Amino acid sequence: MSLTLEWNNEQDAHEIPDTLIVRLKQLLQLAGEAEGIEDGEVALTLVDDETIHQLNKEYRGIDKPTDVLSFAMQEKGEDELEILYEEAEAFGGDEGDESEALEEFVEPLGDIIISVPRAIAQAEEYGHSFERELGFLFVHGFLHLIGYDHQDEEQEKEMFGKQEAILEKAGLTR
Repeated sequence: MSLTLEWNNEQDAHEIPDTLIVRLKQLLQLAGEAEGIEDGEVALTLVDDETIHQLNKEYRGIDKPTDVLSFAMQEKGEDELEILYEEAEAFGGDEGDESEALEEFVEPLGDIIISVPRAIAQAEEYGHSFERELGFLFVHGFLHLIGYDHQDEEQEKEMFGKQEAILEKAGLTR
């Protein structure tokens, strides 16, 4: 098993080259390595400002667009493994196939949603590449998925330090 990235481009205004997706996959591996996370799936969706505005309003109660949103998966409840067994049986498996179904299951870490227009504007504002800004937002979102936050100065310093270390390792400096 390993960390995997599933992505979807739901905005039409800007083409996302395959090389950029390869870079995001690299950042996911580096971030996972830095945090001791070897397995899991991250779902990335690239959207426009209108979509992220709507999501920000709906889920955070903030009526304006933002650059990145992260939705971490909740801890597993007792019933989730049972559901997986039922799904294995529904697809032609039997009770003996339960362990095989579990081995193939990749635990979702959560969803990251990034506004491409906002990432482009911020890259211009900060004087670095779009690739660096998208990488920064992706790593930022990933760290939120695994429990980091920046509610106070100490947390912010820790989280942003981790982000910069990962980006530097990938060669995405300012």
